[in-house]
Order: sequence, then C-alpha cells, then structure tokens
Amino acid sequence: MDIPISLPIDNDGFLRRECPTCLREFKWHHGPANEEAEQQPPAETYYCPLCGQPAGMDSWWTREQLEYAQGVALPAAMRELDDELGRMFKGMSSKQVKVTKTGRLDAPDEPMPLTEPDDMAIVTSPCHAFEPVKVPDSESGPYFCLVCGNAFAV
Repeated sequence: MDIPISLPIDNDGFLRRECPTCLREFKWHHGPANEEAEQQPPAETYYCPLCGQPAGMDSWWTREQLEYAQGVALPAAMRELDDELGRMFKGMSSKQVKVTKTGRLDAPDEPMPLTEPDDMAIVTSPCHAFEPVKVPDSESGPYFCLVCGNAFAV
C-alpha cells in the first residue's frame, strides 16, 4: 500500500530537516539546486550542517513531518482496511448463510497540510557548492558540508 504524502518547501525550493543527533532544524534543497547537482550520484549519507554528524537518508524528518505523515497514513490505511473487509464479507455468503458488512470503520480526520515559512539563511560550502543549505539566522557557524562533512565558515 502506497500513501502519497506531500511536504511543503519554501519559496527557494528548500525542505525543512531535523538532525537526528543534535535535533536542530535546517533546510536542504529539494531536488537538484543546479545543473552541477543534477550530475552528482545520489547520496547515501548526509552530514548535519550544524553539528557535522552523519546519518542515512531516512533520518532527517522533523517531528512535525513524522506526525503529519502518520496523520495522513492512518486514515488512508483505515479506509483500505474497511474496503478489504467489505470484499472479504462479500465472498462469505452461501445459499444457507448470507453475510453482509454494515457500517464503516471510524477513521480519524486527516491533519491540516503543513506550511513552510521563508526563514533561515542560505549558506554554501566551498567544497560542494552545488548542495546549498539553509541554517537558522541565529547560528553563526562553523558549518559542515552536507555532502562530505568538512567544516567551513561563512
């Protein structure tokens, strides 16, 4: 079962992320930021631009994004389960016994879509300039390259 979930990006094309180590938020560009980025192999690991710690691709969800995904997935799964139960009961009837399903499973309402403000400042590492990130305005660095983890200053 696939459940499509849309997450908002800001007006510059950046997606909010949360470091699994330091739990601070930043943003990385959603999709290739430019032609050079399009030619790069897909990354298996990224480094937090704020603390420099690495993590796999599925480790960077914010708490709000995870809660939203669960809030969208649960009603969709409940509807699918309800439809499947209806199909199961349909095949159980015989000449002697008639089985019918009445009612529906209660599914929670889907949450309101997330919004993405245009906050944070763009910083670019000197070693992998094709992968810019956005960091909170309150951060002063040093920063770490999203691709290789090398420290740099702005």
